[in-house]
Amino acid sequence: MKKGIHPTYYQAKVTCVCGNTFTVGSTKKEIKVDVCSACHPVFTGKQKIVDSAGRVEKFLRKYAKFEQKKAEAQKAEKAANSEESQKN
Repeated sequence: MKKGIHPTYYQAKVTCVCGNTFTVGSTKKEIKVDVCSACHPVFTGKQKIVDSAGRVEKFLRKYAKFEQKKAEAQKAEKAANSEESQKN
């Protein structure tokens, strides 16, 4: 291997927000993570729903506005068609 072109390899200390710490090999000395195997739902078997209801409600509100505009357009079209049929 060529000398001087490879980064320094450390035994890095990984710290999770849940408080779990462990060591891995890395080019950084310290790593901070949001989720680790001690708190991730896949590894723990416990599911935490994080604001998914809020996301769904936000989508439904946005979609409701679209549906409302669509209904108004259909009413206007029906009104125009009924006026046209009354003239004939």
